[in-house]
Amino acid sequence: MAGHFEALPGGGAAVALDEVEISILRSLAVQLMELIGPGDEPVEGEDPLAALFAEGPSEPPSDPALRRLFPDAYGDDSDELRQAAADFRRFTENDLRARKRDDALAVVRTLDGLASAAAGEGGGVLKLTADESRAWLGALNDLRLTIGTRLEVTDDDESERLYRLPDSDPRKPMVMAYLWLGGLQESLVETLMP
Repeated sequence: MAGHFEALPGGGAAVALDEVEISILRSLAVQLMELIGPGDEPVEGEDPLAALFAEGPSEPPSDPALRRLFPDAYGDDSDELRQAAADFRRFTENDLRARKRDDALAVVRTLDGLASAAAGEGGGVLKLTADESRAWLGALNDLRLTIGTRLEVTDDDESERLYRLPDSDPRKPMVMAYLWLGGLQESLVETLMP
């Protein structure tokens, strides 16, 4: 089980994590939440249904990692498609941001529960329910997209370029995290497949 998820009865998954892995995963999830940004807090006395119809941004984010997490729905080949993408973003991005925040928060909470339960033991076995597993899968995907964007990873050169980085390269720790998250993500996908 060390280093990869295994299926649990009922659709959940389990993985053994040491203290360092717990710390790294938690830190990355918190950084992801900070990147995504805070949600809109309901204003006291405001109609709760108004939040359901709140409009989000119509322009793509300027940060390349956020653009990767919240891409345009359509190509920008014409004014009509750009307008359709802006409309789609305005009505969906707030919900998408909330789901991504919730997924990252689920990672933090489950890791905090594991850290508390395994205090002084150097780590433990994280057991996730089916719902927690899906949240973890979303968060792992978002983390890899974010790190991959920062590392300027493309599908063509990912494996060759990343594996050949010298240890002296300042990007090496982030590359190692990227590759490790990929292994976790792949093993979690395998546990969730019927």
